[in-house]
Amino acid sequence: MSRQYVTTAIDYPNAPKPHMGQILEKVLADVVARWFRLRGDEVRFQIGSDEHGVKIQRTAEKEGISPKEMVDRNVPNFADLYRRVNISYDEPDGFIRTTDQKRHWPTVIELWKKLAQAGTLEKRTYTGLYCQGCERFLTKRDIVDGKCPIHNSVPEKISEENWFFLLGKESKWLKELLTKKKNGYRIVPDSRANETLSLIEQGLEDVSFSRPKTSLGWGIPVPDDPDQVMYVWCDALTNYISGLGFFTANERREFWDEAEVTHVIGKDIARFHALIWPAMLKHAGVRTPDRLLIHGFLTSDGQKMSKTIGNVVDPEEVLKRFTGNPDPLRFYLSHEIPVGNDGDFSWKRIEELYDSKLRNQLGNLLNRVLVLLKKESAFNVPDTQPDSERASEGWKKYSESMDSFELHLGISQAMELVETLNQGIDHIKPWTLKGVEKLEVLCRFAESLRHVALKMLPFVPSTAQDISRQLGVPYAEKMLDRDFVITPELREWGSQKAWKAVGEPKILFPPLEK
Repeated sequence: MSRQYVTTAIDYPNAPKPHMGQILEKVLADVVARWFRLRGDEVRFQIGSDEHGVKIQRTAEKEGISPKEMVDRNVPNFADLYRRVNISYDEPDGFIRTTDQKRHWPTVIELWKKLAQAGTLEKRTYTGLYCQGCERFLTKRDIVDGKCPIHNSVPEKISEENWFFLLGKESKWLKELLTKKKNGYRIVPDSRANETLSLIEQGLEDVSFSRPKTSLGWGIPVPDDPDQVMYVWCDALTNYISGLGFFTANERREFWDEAEVTHVIGKDIARFHALIWPAMLKHAGVRTPDRLLIHGFLTSDGQKMSKTIGNVVDPEEVLKRFTGNPDPLRFYLSHEIPVGNDGDFSWKRIEELYDSKLRNQLGNLLNRVLVLLKKESAFNVPDTQPDSERASEGWKKYSESMDSFELHLGISQAMELVETLNQGIDHIKPWTLKGVEKLEVLCRFAESLRHVALKMLPFVPSTAQDISRQLGVPYAEKMLDRDFVITPELREWGSQKAWKAVGEPKILFPPLEK
């Protein structure tokens, strides 16, 4: 058994609830965490909220409330929606808040002290262009036509005295770290690694690590410098180890030192995780994470989501469209958007996928097989050599896709099996057969659907369990347990000898209301 520590970026709760880009990230991380558990790994899965900074401070001022009141109001909405989208982070300690003075602050303060002792922090006066949306100072190469290209806003010119982290001298070490074949810091997919290496080639600059309290009053005070407040990097990035109690009496270092560490983040903050974070850890005496899994942006009908355009997609509306069932949304994001690529959300496309893939291909196939089987007087687990070989090869291909984080291929392979089964049932026409031949054919279809459900489990967990319950497989009730493992036995064709009958057929995906 291996240990796995999976994290996501922590969310800015300046809005009342998560947006679709945050849902995309959490679903991606959840599929990864579930797959790790299902293959037998011990997994810790952490998410959280980034609650300090100028953006939070100014949003609260506009509402006429304190920053603390605003984040305490909004953060529970984030946690609640993620639960309803079936994000399986570790509860309750797998949700870290940067305003938590008992869990988060002690690690951050100790990390700052370690960086100071290592001589990597320097106080100086700085004049630069600051983007409030990015919560960072921009360099000339970051700016396009005088604006931040991500937020389409003109940055503010600010001159102030800050503490700086001396990142500029880490170029050689970072390049070696990111290009190592063993014991390096792997960026997935490779195209994102190339982008990061190009930044190193252009030259790295030192990074602002604090702001004067007169500019930013909402944050963690800098040790031994009460007029300065920690800026986002030392505060927010440290959540990955503060959740494990680093540098305190409550350390759980086994999920860092003795685990594979995977950070799941968006491409807009990839450079900070690929460059600033490992350099911080180096000078604090903490090993580098193993993997940076980067996803792209999510557009709406081909355009960037914007309140001005009116094309912002509310995750609550998507859940409502499918009567609270999160699996159509999870299926869409996993099936349509390869890891690392930008993706598009389309109401037309998600409804098409629901009707064609989920309702007609998967749901109707299950119903047809079960209705025919219920008319038979027996059920026998099939044990045929050609099917066994095909199943073994299918699992090998699926596992390779999942292990290499080509998740869209994994879910597509499961659905290709569904498509093949639909073609098979139309060709064989089992309802025209009789006796032993009919029973054998139907039992082979049921066994194939058992394998489909297992392969769908990381992506659409509730649906996968529902399929298995209707099939009547013996382990169906355990499938959503955190210690459920898809063992070699479960992958074998015809291995479930205790499976003696199928359950009652029910509609898996009802028609959408117009």
